[in-house]
Amino acid sequence: MLKLLDVPTAQRTILRRTPLSAMDYPGVVLERTEKLFGKGVTPPQAVAIILASVQAEGDAALRRWSKLIDQVDLDAKTPSEGFCVPPAELEKAYQSLPEDLCQALQAAAGRIRKFHEFQPLPNWETETLGGRLGQRAIPVDRAGVYVPGGTAPLPSSLLMSVIPAQVAGVRQVVVCTPPNPHPVILAVAHLCGVDQVFQLGGAQAIAAMTFGTETVPRVDKIVGAGNLFVTLAKQQVYGLVGLDGLAGPTETMVIADRHARPDWVAADLLAQAEHDVLACAILLTPDRELAEKVQVEVGRQMEALSRAEIITQSLSNRSGIVLTPDLEIAAHLASEFAPEHLCLAVADPESLASRVHNAGGLFLGERSFEVLGDYIAGPSHVMPTGGTARFASPLNVMDFVKITSIVALDALTSSELSPLAARIARAEGLTAHAAAAEFRIIR
Repeated sequence: MLKLLDVPTAQRTILRRTPLSAMDYPGVVLERTEKLFGKGVTPPQAVAIILASVQAEGDAALRRWSKLIDQVDLDAKTPSEGFCVPPAELEKAYQSLPEDLCQALQAAAGRIRKFHEFQPLPNWETETLGGRLGQRAIPVDRAGVYVPGGTAPLPSSLLMSVIPAQVAGVRQVVVCTPPNPHPVILAVAHLCGVDQVFQLGGAQAIAAMTFGTETVPRVDKIVGAGNLFVTLAKQQVYGLVGLDGLAGPTETMVIADRHARPDWVAADLLAQAEHDVLACAILLTPDRELAEKVQVEVGRQMEALSRAEIITQSLSNRSGIVLTPDLEIAAHLASEFAPEHLCLAVADPESLASRVHNAGGLFLGERSFEVLGDYIAGPSHVMPTGGTARFASPLNVMDFVKITSIVALDALTSSELSPLAARIARAEGLTAHAAAAEFRIIR
C-alpha cells in the first residue's frame, strides 16, 4: 500500500534526490557484475572495460560481450547480416502485426510527427548590425537511438526518439536494441523508415555508436533511455558524442484536490509504478479523504495487474502520498522536485500550472493523463528525470541540430569594430589578436 507522509517526512525521504554517482547499486546487480567481470569490479568499472574493448577491437568485442552478457552468439549470424537486422525482416514483422495495432501505431506516429513539425528551427539573419549576421540550425549528420529490451518491449520509445530526428532533417538514423528484439520493435522501425537496426544492447551498444566499428557507423548524437549500464556508458562517453541526457528511473507526480476521481488517480500512479522497481509515483494532495480513497483503489486495482510484483516494490521504494497544507505548497514541492511528469488532477489546472517552473511534462486535467503522453498525445515521451527538469527539456527537434553562427560584415562596419576589438585584445595581453584587428582598420 502507498504510505501517507507529512511534508517534512516526505522531504527527508521520497522527495529527496540522490545523485546517480551516490546511488546504491542493487545487490543482484553487484553480484552479477562481479560474476562476469571479476571480484571487486563495480558497474562503472565494468562499463569502462566494455568501452575500451569496443574502441580497440570493434566488432570482435561486440560479439564477445553479446555472448557473455546477453547469452547470444552473434557469430551464428551470416556475414551478410552481421549485427544488422535485414530490412526484409523489419517489413515481415510489420506485416505480422494485428491490424488494430498497426492503426494505433500509425496514428501515434502521425501525431508525434505533426507535433514536432510545429517546433521551429531558429534560422535567422539581420542586416541591422552592419553587413549580415545570423545563425543556421544544421541537423547532425547521423543520430543513434537506443531502444531498451528489458522486461517489456518499448516500441513507443522508438517512435518518440526517431521521429523528432527525422523532422529535424537528420540524414541517417540508426537504432540499437538488445539481441533477439521483439517483433513489434522491428515493426515500428519499418513504420518509421529507420535506416539500420543493430542487435546490440547495454554499454556495448553505446560504445559501438560512439566509436564506430567495422559494422556499426559512428554517430554524432545518441538518444534514448536504457538500463543502469546504458546510463553509465553515456556518462563515460560524454564529450566524445552528443547525448540527450542521463536517464534515471522514471517518475510521475500527481497533484490532486477533492474534485479528483480516486480510481483515476490510483490508475495513473500504478501505470508509472509498473515500469520497474525503482520507478517513482507520488501523489501530493491537501485532501486526506481523497488520499485514503486512493490508497484503497491502489490495493484493489493491483490485484488485476500483470506486473503486481514490480509495482509492489516500486510503491514501497520511492513512492507515496504526501499530505500538504494546500495546493500552493503542493505546487512548490513539485517544482522543487522537478519531476519527469507532473499531472494536475485539480479543478483549475491552468492556474496551478502557472506556479510550477520545473517539470518535464505538464499534464493539465484528468483527461490529459500521462499514459496518453507515453504513447500518442504528440510530444516525445523522452523527458528529463532525476530532477534535471530544472535545466533540461524533453527530446525535441533542437536535440538533433546544432547552431552555426553566420558573420558577414561589410567593410565599413569591420573597420569601425576593429579598433574596439584591438583594445579589448590588448587588455587581455593578446597582441597577435590586436594586430589582426588593426590590419583591417581603413585609414
